[in-house]
Amino acid sequence: MNTLPDAVREGLRALAVGINPSLPSVRAGFCFANPRNRFWPALNASRLVDAPLEPGSDAVAVLVERYGIGFTDIVKRPTAGSAELRAGEFREGAARLEAMILGLDPGVVWFQGAQAWRAFARHAGRRIAGRVDWGPQPGTIGRARIFVTPNPSPANASYGLPALVRWFDALADFLPPAGLSGDSGDRQ
Repeated sequence: MNTLPDAVREGLRALAVGINPSLPSVRAGFCFANPRNRFWPALNASRLVDAPLEPGSDAVAVLVERYGIGFTDIVKRPTAGSAELRAGEFREGAARLEAMILGLDPGVVWFQGAQAWRAFARHAGRRIAGRVDWGPQPGTIGRARIFVTPNPSPANASYGLPALVRWFDALADFLPPAGLSGDSGDRQ
C-alpha cells in the first residue's frame, strides 16, 4: 500500500495523530500537503515554532528533530475522506497506534480533531464520557498526556485560522519543555 510514512522518533514532545493520510499528502510525501489545509499556516503563526517553515518533507524533518513534534495516523490507508474507512481498519490502527505511543513515550499525544480522538478511543477500548472539549483530555496513553485541537482540514470550516492558532498556542503551553525527552519522569 502506498501511504504516508510515520515521522517519529523516541522522546517526542508531541505526537500529532490524524485519522488517515489524505491522497494529496501521499502524492506530495508529507502531511497536510493540501494547500487549503490550515495546519501549516496555523503552525507558522503559533508559538509551536520560532520561525516559519515552508510546508514539505524538510519541514516535517525539522519538526521531528528540532521541535520534537512527530506525525502519524490511526489508519494508514489513504482516502479522499475518512468515511471510506472500515471499523476493522480502525481497530487494527488503534492497536498499532497504542503500541507506537507506548514504545515512543511522547510527552503528549496531539489528536487532530475530536473525530480522531473518538475513533482512537472507541477502537482502543477507552471510554469518552460526553462531549470532547478542545485542549487537555482526562487520562493518559501510557505516560503520554492527551491534547485535542480542531482539525485543520478544509472540510472543517467551523474553525478559522485565528481559532486554530489559539489552540496551537495552548498546545505549546501544554507541551513538556524542549529538551525534555519522553523517557523523563519530569512531566509537567
